[in-house]
Amino acid sequence: MRHVALVTVAAVSVWTVGGLWLDAQVGRTGQLLLGLLTCGVLAALLSLHPRAVRLQTLAVVVIATFGEVVGSLVWGLYTYRLDNLPAFVPPGHGLVYLGGFSLATIFARRPSALLGIAIAGAALWGAAGVTVLPATDLAGAVGCAFLVAVLLKTRRPVYAGVFVVVAALELYGTAVGTWTWEGVVPGLGISQGNPPSGVASGYVVFDVVAIWVTTRVSRSTLRGIRTRVQAFAASF
Repeated sequence: MRHVALVTVAAVSVWTVGGLWLDAQVGRTGQLLLGLLTCGVLAALLSLHPRAVRLQTLAVVVIATFGEVVGSLVWGLYTYRLDNLPAFVPPGHGLVYLGGFSLATIFARRPSALLGIAIAGAALWGAAGVTVLPATDLAGAVGCAFLVAVLLKTRRPVYAGVFVVVAALELYGTAVGTWTWEGVVPGLGISQGNPPSGVASGYVVFDVVAIWVTTRVSRSTLRGIRTRVQAFAASF
């Protein structure tokens, strides 16, 4: 399993860096092709993981895509380079989750180390956003406080892994201009950075919902199978 995790993290890292660089060179048609290629990368990586992880990842894709529509196209918290929702974004959320999950797997023998890195990173970044960074990031500080509280409460390494992946993704994605965060949260007037330090807290919410949904669906499916088996046996 550790081997699969290492392959996944490496593939997600390479495709993220290369894919976002390619996005800067193409138009909408090129973005559609990038979307298809990203789906292919996601499908290939999913085939290496257990069924439960595949279900969780696909649930994250659905939930996070809804969040993208609301956050970008409706609310206007951030905008993509071509003022659209690029085709590679939905499957990209699946890669982010797989990357975070795999990072947690790599740290399976030392989960507290990954949790410590994430908690310290979120706390320092959040504090820097309201003290020393050029752009005041109050929204990010609030998000970081929420994230730290979740990490301390749940002690789930996968959330810490997602924070690390999202932090790297956001810093790189905004640096190359794939997307840009507004300086003020629309409708609330709260300052935020580009990227906000607490943006990973949103991903953690996606993950929590996805894990809850897939767990409930799995239990329901098992109950349904058990009921049908019992009914079939009773018929004899």
